[in-house]
Amino acid sequence: MRVIVAVTGASGALYAQRLLQVLTQSEQVKEIAFIMSEQGRMLFAHELGVNLSLRRPDLSLLGINTTKVVPFHPKDLTAPPASGSARYDAMVIIPCSAHTLAKVAHGLADDLIGRAAQVMLKERRKLILVPRETPLSVITLRNMLAAAEAGAIIVDANPGFYHLPTTVQELVDFVVQRVCDHLGVTVELVPRWELPPKWFVRQA
Repeated sequence: MRVIVAVTGASGALYAQRLLQVLTQSEQVKEIAFIMSEQGRMLFAHELGVNLSLRRPDLSLLGINTTKVVPFHPKDLTAPPASGSARYDAMVIIPCSAHTLAKVAHGLADDLIGRAAQVMLKERRKLILVPRETPLSVITLRNMLAAAEAGAIIVDANPGFYHLPTTVQELVDFVVQRVCDHLGVTVELVPRWELPPKWFVRQA
């Protein structure tokens, strides 16, 4: 599997970091095209204290194995992700800002992230958007609907609590596991829902 991972300026750098760690460790994933917007670069600096270059980001600073990762500058519209003939299997925008969501929903391709997203939609390949925004305005909700109607999968960064998390990492892993589920990448980061749950007591 060849996957595009894009990072934009919504809060949630931990989600992007963890997804990249998991995908680079998976035998199912052979290559990861990495695209980071300028706002995504600022996000990593602010939330994780890591300064990355847009052109040659050293992802090893985030504990990521870089052997499978091919970085691309967000303004390089000649890069392989800009063409359907490059045949990437899927794309994840994590976190996906409201600004990027709007561009995807309305077909704007003024940078490599927007263009790659449009390629995924036109080629009928998986495009997963991971927004991290609250509360949601009517405009954002409409943009989510438009993107979903066009074929995108919305996996909002909204962790569950039925696995009884005790750390931030477990909350991050919940969201990342759901993203991987929709990518078709097998991971077991947190316990899954089971029926009946161990704590459940049926009323007579």
